[in-house]
Amino acid sequence: MRRIPNVLSIAGSDPSGGAGVQADLKTFAAFGCYGMAAITALTAQNTVGVRAVHTPPADFIAAQIDAIFEDVEVDAVKIGMLGAGEIVGVVAERLAHHGARNIVLDPVLVATSGDSLGAPDVVDAMMTQLLPLAAVVTPNLPEIARLVGRDVGSDPDDMTRAGAQLLGRGAKAVLVKGGHGDGAAAVDVLVTEAGAERFSAPRIATRNTHGTGCTLSSAIAAGLARGAPLARAVAEAKVWLTGALAAADDLAVGRGHGPVHHFHALWRR
Repeated sequence: MRRIPNVLSIAGSDPSGGAGVQADLKTFAAFGCYGMAAITALTAQNTVGVRAVHTPPADFIAAQIDAIFEDVEVDAVKIGMLGAGEIVGVVAERLAHHGARNIVLDPVLVATSGDSLGAPDVVDAMMTQLLPLAAVVTPNLPEIARLVGRDVGSDPDDMTRAGAQLLGRGAKAVLVKGGHGDGAAAVDVLVTEAGAERFSAPRIATRNTHGTGCTLSSAIAAGLARGAPLARAVAEAKVWLTGALAAADDLAVGRGHGPVHHFHALWRR
């Protein structure tokens, strides 16, 4: 019998359950993977906003990563919130040391509520130390604007150009997410050395969008862990997330931006 894939989330904790490691673990489970987590930050947040962030010492984060890789065969890694440049460096160094594969880097810089989740030195450290390790980087429009240092529009051609800029900085592949755009369709663009591929889905009318970025990147990591090529992992993740958004209003979680329904395909509506 084929072994169930193991996927590690290296990310912050969201006590409201919609984003961060909580969303990652739910997503891994929904895709039939065994989920693990090395926690990089403790947040006090809910669907309305982020109240406080506590960051563990960098050496403790390294110890979490070492403990997993020294005991478990890790098939994919999803990286989310890294609150300081020192933490970015430690995560990059330990993943390189352990020869981690199928790394999906979600450059979490701003929460859905608009609250900042990264210190100013995070972007530079991410670009120089983590970008070259990742199989794919998954920025949304505000995030890729910070990474490339210019405004990026929701036009797929401009998204493609921005993705190509990151390739020029050492990225292997970039999925530029268009969820922050407008129009009837939400278009994401996967940019690789082979060219650009667009993934379109109907834009779902719901305010329950908390953790969509965490969730999509985790779904891609789960697909890679299961052996899917990158483009197929992205396509399957996009379809699944659209379903999770369409079913999000079945949940009644919080007064702000609620979570998507990670188990929409498993629970009876």
